[in-house]
Amino acid sequence: MLALVTSPDSAAGLRLTEFEEPRPMANEALVSVHATSLNRGELRLLAIRPDGFVPGQDIVGIVERAAADGSGPAAGARVAALVDQAGWAERVAVPTDRLAAIPDGVSFASAATLPVAGTTALRTLRHGGDLAGQRVLITGASGAVGRFQIQIAREQGASVTAVASARHHDDLRNLGAGQVAESIELAEGPFSLITESVGGKSLAEAIEHVAPGGTIVMFGSSSGELTPIGFRQFVPGHEGARLQTFAYYTSGLAIGTDIAWLLGLVAAGRLETRVAMTMPWTSIGQALDALRQRSFSGKAVLTLA
Repeated sequence: MLALVTSPDSAAGLRLTEFEEPRPMANEALVSVHATSLNRGELRLLAIRPDGFVPGQDIVGIVERAAADGSGPAAGARVAALVDQAGWAERVAVPTDRLAAIPDGVSFASAATLPVAGTTALRTLRHGGDLAGQRVLITGASGAVGRFQIQIAREQGASVTAVASARHHDDLRNLGAGQVAESIELAEGPFSLITESVGGKSLAEAIEHVAPGGTIVMFGSSSGELTPIGFRQFVPGHEGARLQTFAYYTSGLAIGTDIAWLLGLVAAGRLETRVAMTMPWTSIGQALDALRQRSFSGKAVLTLA
């Protein structure tokens, strides 16, 4: 089969080459991949993984061979899944607890946007508990995770404030943000839950806007900046607030269940997926460049047809 493998000597850092076929374990289905989407975290993985590594986390496709233990979807089912690696290949062995059937009416491209970004949005928000009536602040709100966070928090009854550049404000209001601001300093707090993906000054300002006993969930640092943190930033005014780090791969089991829940919202028209660009996987270099330059809002989807 063909796969995209890391190759430091190539222009895109990847090469399309023949690769060994996956050998599914008893609890794994063999999935024929039709599409994948890109995530910002994969840019870092490309920089640190050795030559010959197959990246890729978001996959959608068709079950070619069902799991031998009888779990999961049957052969022929349309599925979406989150894998830790090896998703940029024609076939992938996927544990069935990481798979979800794609409902009729939901396209492969739309489903491909959900596994990493959607589950990250859902699971970061869970750190706020019951969101009904809560005030939630979302930084980096124009990104794929932020867009999902706005919609899910709104779905769960929260009042949402989104932080993003001015060109995204109308779009984020349409998604359900009650307030939008260009910086946290301009946001009207305090907030019981803040999801923080920027780091640096943004994280420092988040501390200034968290309510006593509230939670700041850190799941990224797109600024690349460090944040000096001390006791005096929390006292007085933010007593009992906590900083919570988040990474999807340590966030617990049942990822497939969460993907299924998200797909259900999409099928019901209650969750918008933004496919910003679609191109064949042979053009991954172009898509990665666009991702690095932040030249689009939403997700880039690669097709394997």
